[in-house]
Amino acid sequence: MAVPEFDRVETPRLVLRRLRAQDLVALVAYRNDPEVARYQSWSDYDAQRGRQLIEMMIGRQPGEPGWFQFAIALKDTDALVGDCALRVDESDPRLGEIGFTLSRRHQGQGLGTEAVRALLGYVFGTLGLHRIIGVTDAKNAAAAAVLERVGMRREGHFVENTFFKGAWGDEFQYALLGREWAKQG
Repeated sequence: MAVPEFDRVETPRLVLRRLRAQDLVALVAYRNDPEVARYQSWSDYDAQRGRQLIEMMIGRQPGEPGWFQFAIALKDTDALVGDCALRVDESDPRLGEIGFTLSRRHQGQGLGTEAVRALLGYVFGTLGLHRIIGVTDAKNAAAAAVLERVGMRREGHFVENTFFKGAWGDEFQYALLGREWAKQG
């Protein structure tokens, strides 16, 4: 199945779009914030890593096997406030995983929920995926709440399954099927 060319997904307050070179300063600023990075795989995020991420997304399309990173921008100013990701499974492109990150200044305003809903609408509606998962650190109550608000079900609590930033940690796995998303209408 051909992957459609991605342009943008709009919500009342946000736009999911491609990352751009002019997003670099904002991207590095929030990804380098220790509170934002606390539950993420990175630490000490610098301009070189940010440029590499932006450059890696050039020419990629969401829906292709592997990861695609979307910019989360405010609709009225186009200012980058976060990013979200879709990983399409290499062995079965009907399966995927999502992730999301918001700058600390933009957390707690419902923007994460709005962005993830938009991403799921795109993933199930435009791309036609069958099943999406989201994995979060069990201590990240805010991320778990977002996944629950968008209708994902917690399917697993993995105890000390990952050695992360110097300690063993637990993870929750959430999932949603395309037909379940469609029923939410």
